[in-house]
Amino acid sequence: MKFSESLKKNHQFQFVYKNGISYANRYLIMYTKENGTDRNRIGISVSKKVGNSVVRHRVTRLVRESYRLQEAVFNSGLDIVIVARPSAASVGYKEIESSLLHLGKLHHIIKVCS
Repeated sequence: MKFSESLKKNHQFQFVYKNGISYANRYLIMYTKENGTDRNRIGISVSKKVGNSVVRHRVTRLVRESYRLQEAVFNSGLDIVIVARPSAASVGYKEIESSLLHLGKLHHIIKVCS
């Protein structure tokens, strides 16, 4: 990811959960919080409710890839945590990507093209 880093530590996730703003749709929940830098930090969480480890890793890869390809349209300086819902286990890339962009629009973190 060109403009982003990963959230790795539990306390980083907890900070975004407690202090950030969340919106949800059918497949994903997105929490955002400004981080005061010029880079985004993204964290992806997929619980055991979604499925076994094969399914969880597949959903994680789909979310990460859809963010990577759409990274340029997101505003900078944010901590973003994406939580997959159990319904995300049975869908493909296009649904995950449209869900991610929909949540970006709800959060007003998508850059406006002129």
